[in-house]
Amino acid sequence: MRVGFIGLGSQGAPMARRVVEDGYPLTVWGRRPETVAPFADTAATVVSTPAEVGAASDLVGLCVVADADVEDILLRPDGVLAGMAPGGVIAVHSTIHPATCHRLAEKAAGHGVTLIDAPVSGGAPSAAAGRLLVMAGGDEVALTRCRPVFETFGDPVLHLGALGSGQVAKALNNLVFTAQIAVGLTTFGFADGLGVDRAALARVLANGSGGSRAAAILARSDFDTSGIAQHAPVLRKDIDIALDLAKAGGVTDQPLLFELADTALRLLGHHR
Repeated sequence: MRVGFIGLGSQGAPMARRVVEDGYPLTVWGRRPETVAPFADTAATVVSTPAEVGAASDLVGLCVVADADVEDILLRPDGVLAGMAPGGVIAVHSTIHPATCHRLAEKAAGHGVTLIDAPVSGGAPSAAAGRLLVMAGGDEVALTRCRPVFETFGDPVLHLGALGSGQVAKALNNLVFTAQIAVGLTTFGFADGLGVDRAALARVLANGSGGSRAAAILARSDFDTSGIAQHAPVLRKDIDIALDLAKAGGVTDQPLLFELADTALRLLGHHR
């Protein structure tokens, strides 16, 4: 399978590197030359437009930031769909609104192309190690075709159902993670007040039932929140997706999760 990849940031770049190092023909494009420069030591082909990526690929993975970025890269005059042949598959690894996936899937279908959503979780270290969580939604036949590629960077690769279900799962995952940041930060602050050493408590949580990935990340950073705060705008975007899904679905019995997530973002210095 010929693979294309667009979105060579901190997470997308190691994903794409895993693909090419596993022997798949890879074509890449980036808005900035510095994003494709690290692939000079690989067999990847660098092209000048997203359309060229589409034309050279049976599967194109997108790992850009927002809904508008995905739409632009697919639909612009020199976008992926302008070059991709019928029968191709587009995998949206970005975290975007499920409604956007449905709308873009209709556009893709007009070109004979299948779009699936396959957002990921785990960050750059997990991508480099081939241990990203891949949450896929959409056509099962298309996912079966793509699975060997996804397994170069992902373990597990989960099929969650119809198109958009991967995005729903990712939004819920990030809602819970953000809520856990608030729990972790306030718990470590509580420990200070009780005279308990933060590092000692972090060791307890790492081995106890009260631990969480958020608490572990805070402990590994020596309780410096500046690193995780850099991701606050993206977390806010994902929380807003979850909130919109809750409203659209008439789900009103989970306000605590959203309150905790809002608290976390405020503690990280990110305000609406």
